[in-house]
Amino acid sequence: MISQNVSLKPHNTFGIEVFANRYASFSSVEELKNALNEKGEDELLVLGGGSNILFTKDFNGLVIKNEIKGFEVIYENEDEAYVKVGAGEVWHTFVLECIERGFGGVENLSLIPGSVGASPMQNIGAYGTEIKDVFVDLEAYHIESGEIHTFDKKQCEFGYRESVFKRKLKNQYIILSVTYRLSMSHRINSSYGAIKAELDKKGIRYPKIRDVSNAVIAIRSMRLPDPAEIGNAGSFFKNPVVEQSIVDQLKTKFEKFPNYPAPDGKIKLAAGWLIEQAGWKGKTFGSYGVHKNQALVLVNYDDSSGSDIFDLSTQIIEDVKSKFGVQLEREVNII
Repeated sequence: MISQNVSLKPHNTFGIEVFANRYASFSSVEELKNALNEKGEDELLVLGGGSNILFTKDFNGLVIKNEIKGFEVIYENEDEAYVKVGAGEVWHTFVLECIERGFGGVENLSLIPGSVGASPMQNIGAYGTEIKDVFVDLEAYHIESGEIHTFDKKQCEFGYRESVFKRKLKNQYIILSVTYRLSMSHRINSSYGAIKAELDKKGIRYPKIRDVSNAVIAIRSMRLPDPAEIGNAGSFFKNPVVEQSIVDQLKTKFEKFPNYPAPDGKIKLAAGWLIEQAGWKGKTFGSYGVHKNQALVLVNYDDSSGSDIFDLSTQIIEDVKSKFGVQLEREVNII
């Protein structure tokens, strides 16, 4: 059923008060079809967990929220398990269910906000793991034809926080389910310094997947604000991937700085470090600002507007470009 003039504040983790002209949720393909049949000429916005979006104005169209649930083990042997998950499931809930069942591969992605359906769209990643590492395929509803299509890893065209659904197929499909290949013989990835330090602090020398998950949860809880308490969308900016010449230029100013090898001979820099060096970490502007513990995170402390936060992000981008010659990109979708 479609409702009129609905507040989207509960449906975005920034907690921005904007309104949708029309709103509906769907938990099945049939309900999705019914909602789309009533779309008319309205612009369409599909919401998952609302954790990667910044509303800068009311949405004068139809918003539909994906609430398709389900966790189905479609194949399992002593080495691996294939799990098909509804796109409307909460991502962290899915991760915890995998750990409970002894399915490894997503433990490094614990506590990432958002829905399962957003995971391949964004190719979410953290602490040395990305969705493409465990992804098998997904089912998606083609809005124009009403057909359900299956996309494998190659067809998704995964990149750094990118997929085909953010580029040439943007706004053409609605993801219904995702299938992952998870491991029963666990390959623990604790190589990131923060995870290793957290495990060492707890005296864990031979970690299991639950140990890694708990370490990631502890790290993220310490560094990142809980959206239930402070409005935010997690990392607002992508870590920039740059040419070696930019790295050489930075070396003339800084003896040490975080950088990591990237494909095609390029180097990935830490956006949070650049923002902090530029002096933005912890700055507040009334009811919004940059988080005190993580410069990558922009926050809404009370009732700021999306435009305020967007303008702040523009100032940060321009300042980092001016000081370091590095162009930052927003990871968050702007509406």
